[in-house]
Amino acid sequence: MENVHYQKIWHTVLQIPVGKVASYGQIADLAGLPGRARLVGKALGYAPKELAVPWYRVLRSDRSLAFPAGSDTAKRQRELLQDEGVLLRNNRVRKEDLWQPDLAELLFKLKY
Repeated sequence: MENVHYQKIWHTVLQIPVGKVASYGQIADLAGLPGRARLVGKALGYAPKELAVPWYRVLRSDRSLAFPAGSDTAKRQRELLQDEGVLLRNNRVRKEDLWQPDLAELLFKLKY
C-alpha cells in the first residue's frame, strides 16, 4: 500500500514547476493523502534516482528548508533552489515562489 502512496507523492512532486516550491502538507493534500505530510518526507527519501523527483522543491509549511541549517543536505537544497531562481532569506523562500496549481493542473496533471 505504501508504494502506491509513494507513487502518488512522486507524481505530485514532479508537477511542481521549476522556480516554485510546495509544502509537505500541500503535496500530501494534492496527492489525495490529507494529513500525511510526514509520509511525503519518507516517500521522497525512497524516490528512485532515475525518476529525478525534485525533492528540494518541498519545504516546511513555514516556507523554510526541511533540513538543519548548515547541513550538507540543506546546502544542496539551497543551491538547487537558487539555480532555479528561488531566493531564500533567513532560510525561507518568498511567498511569491509558492506553487499554486491552476485548475488545468488540478484536473489534468494530478492523480488522486
